[in-house]
Amino acid sequence: MSHFAKVDRDKVIKVIVAEPEFFDTFVDTIPGEWIQTSYNTYGNQHKLSGTPLRGNFAGVGYTYDREHDVFYAPQPYPSWTLNESTWLWEAPVAKPNDDNDYAWNESTTSWVVVE
Repeated sequence: MSHFAKVDRDKVIKVIVAEPEFFDTFVDTIPGEWIQTSYNTYGNQHKLSGTPLRGNFAGVGYTYDREHDVFYAPQPYPSWTLNESTWLWEAPVAKPNDDNDYAWNESTTSWVVVE
């Protein structure tokens, strides 16, 4: 089985599991198109060392970038930028790499320890 994202005006509105042949007989009355996505693709890498498909596994609310043929998540914070190699959003400051749990604080544009 494969995963397909229903895309309308470059936004994912639904994700389903289906065989590609399903679309040969499926009568779809909802505007948009079905585009294959891979459950094993994240950060433009394939989890099982295969070929990544379209940047990231699509989710409802994701954007489909037709020019680059990739899916990416909604921007989590205004200060974050989209990395066009991984198709993941990145904070303007790297998250500390230690044993603490952190949350992003947009007003200070910094990571804060979660107590």
